[in-house]
Amino acid sequence: MELEYKPGSIRELLTEIKDLSELMIDLAYSAVLFNDRGLAKEVLKLGEMVDNLRDQLSMENMLAVRDADDAEMGVGIANIASAADKISDAAVDMAYLVIRKIGPHKALREAFDSALERVERARLSPRSILVGKTLDELQLPARIGVDVIAIRRWKRWIANPSEERRLKAEDTLIVRGSREGIDDLKKLAQGRMRKLE
Repeated sequence: MELEYKPGSIRELLTEIKDLSELMIDLAYSAVLFNDRGLAKEVLKLGEMVDNLRDQLSMENMLAVRDADDAEMGVGIANIASAADKISDAAVDMAYLVIRKIGPHKALREAFDSALERVERARLSPRSILVGKTLDELQLPARIGVDVIAIRRWKRWIANPSEERRLKAEDTLIVRGSREGIDDLKKLAQGRMRKLE
């Protein structure tokens, strides 16, 4: 991505970097576990976004320095951003295991297989009963045991979406939950299941 300064809040940039790097770890583990190249590619795209946000934060941090006290505070901000970027880089390294078809060690696969929760993605068909509803209205955790942890809307990522977030056709939902719950969610997303239990 070409680097271009866009004014923004340091707090908002740090929050977005933190949210995206956390999401990347979830996606990277699932990509390795299920050998899912699609999830691995999502991790790589998010890695580029985090790198861009880190650069935006660096520029904003530099512009905020007016004296020695500001500079000291800026060092702390830079250190936090650097740590989140390292988390992001680790997730990218995991994704490359899938992209380059390097399977995980048998012990790692066994550990993943025993995990009760999965992270997967589902794209909303215009026929889906989920379209047009908010997460609060749907109550997916209570009804099918699935949490929406992120939404990709075209090229925009919404990490930790609010309960008031209204779902749209073609949204890609990143969800965490049991195998059965995720299977139900995928059927709902594709329009093959027309009723929430």
